Amino acid sequence: MGFTIGGSRSTKEFRSGARRRGRSCDCTAVAEYTGLWGWDVVPGARAAAPARDCSCGDARCPAPGAHPLPFAPTVKAGATLDEVTEAWNEYPGAAVLLPVGAAFDVIEVAEEAGRRALVRLERMGLPLGPVIGTADGRAQFFVAPGAAAELPRLLYRMGWDDADLDLRALGPGSFVTAPPSDRAGLGRVAWLRPPALDAAGGPPQARLLLGTLAYLCHRFRR
Repeated sequence: MGFTIGGSRSTKEFRSGARRRGRSCDCTAVAEYTGLWGWDVVPGARAAAPARDCSCGDARCPAPGAHPLPFAPTVKAGATLDEVTEAWNEYPGAAVLLPVGAAFDVIEVAEEAGRRALVRLERMGLPLGPVIGTADGRAQFFVAPGAAAELPRLLYRMGWDDADLDLRALGPGSFVTAPPSDRAGLGRVAWLRPPALDAAGGPPQARLLLGTLAYLCHRFRR
């Protein structure tokens, strides 16, 4: 095992590095997510490359560096920087995870299709929420809650239900890793489209984006 949070092996190195590298940066980002955008945040595990040992300490972890830390509390929407710092001090070096299903759902596609879709959607003047680019080549579009449950019906109505699309929806019970954190030991995630004040009232309905996303997923899969 490469390191653990709360364990003994390499904990001091991990924590000292976390203090130097990212505590203030992470806390500032988390406070922005909770205070400005109204999102809950959860401290998450990290994984160390190249072996991708998970910081949760489970040698057989099924999702190394991509899940909440056991017993870690949710930092609720509205938390201030002082409240975030106090909470994050208990989990130095933790990844920043956003719970899906309350403030937003997520539609995930291949990054190339997602980047092309962003260009088209912006040209069309359609409302857009934040979009995350992951280190393993995915684009995660924030959409209004309920999209995961509605996705099969929406795809059916648009005629895409029989297509072999590289597209999925994340809903309640899922988490996305938010910048500036690393996900699963693969590298840092980044905003393809960062949160913006003009979309602070809530992300768009999935139906407004889904036709373009489905078309480009189908095109690039071919």
